[in-house]
Amino acid sequence: MKKILITGITGGFGKPTALALLDQGYAVAGSVRSHDGKNAVAVAELEAAGAKIVAMDVTDTASTERGVSEAIALLGGLDILFNNAGIGSYGIQELMSPEDMARVFDVNVMGVQRVMRAALPPMRSNGRGTVMYTSSLIGRIATPFYGTYSASKWALEAIVECYRSELSGFGIESCIIEPGAMPTAFFQALIQPNDPTREAEYGDFAAIPALSAAGLAKMLEAMPAQRPERIAEAVLDLLAMPFGQKPFRTVVDHTGVGPYIERYNQELHDITRSIFTHFGIEQMLNLNAS
Repeated sequence: MKKILITGITGGFGKPTALALLDQGYAVAGSVRSHDGKNAVAVAELEAAGAKIVAMDVTDTASTERGVSEAIALLGGLDILFNNAGIGSYGIQELMSPEDMARVFDVNVMGVQRVMRAALPPMRSNGRGTVMYTSSLIGRIATPFYGTYSASKWALEAIVECYRSELSGFGIESCIIEPGAMPTAFFQALIQPNDPTREAEYGDFAAIPALSAAGLAKMLEAMPAQRPERIAEAVLDLLAMPFGQKPFRTVVDHTGVGPYIERYNQELHDITRSIFTHFGIEQMLNLNAS
């Protein structure tokens, strides 16, 4: 029985993924900031289905270390880590305070690093493992009003590129999942700028972010295939693939944008491999793996 830890297990992607994995016989543990409040119903449903839930705040190092250690103890080991916890932001970039930007990066970038530093020692000692990450369709492109969020996902993908290479010699494979926009509570908890003085200086343009968000919501309502359950399906498909043969990036999108991102991913992959070959990095990594 494979053992998996999912951060942000009660979220729009975490919950359906956890339930699907449990249904397939995986042992699942997941983290939440709190068992109470808005998470209470989801926690109860997940626990009833067999998931082990631990309290963990990925913005706090001590909490993260305790949570990961507790999850591994409850599972009796760790084969798969799914870095899924995340937070979004939306609004005119100039209006976003440095403090709000730091909040987004603290969860989406440093939070992942805290989890990795807590989980990797036991995973490396196993000699084999899989680490998955929730990025975004705009994880390496920028669209208006998502500047801070995209920047955090660009940073995440850069870090994962390095982890992919540096962990390969320990038998740990890396997989990034890039979802398109989906109708989840994620959009209800976006960090939005609060700078009315500067906002007024943008005049009529200041109304555009709200209009754009409303348009996106209507588009998603008209696309029943664009649902968070697609992430669960993608995770199951990835884990069903033989070890070492999983794609590094998986796009999950039914809005029509996905094929363009997939093409971009392939081109960047080819460029990266060419650079590795040119500087002899690939040969060094292969020596480490052997």
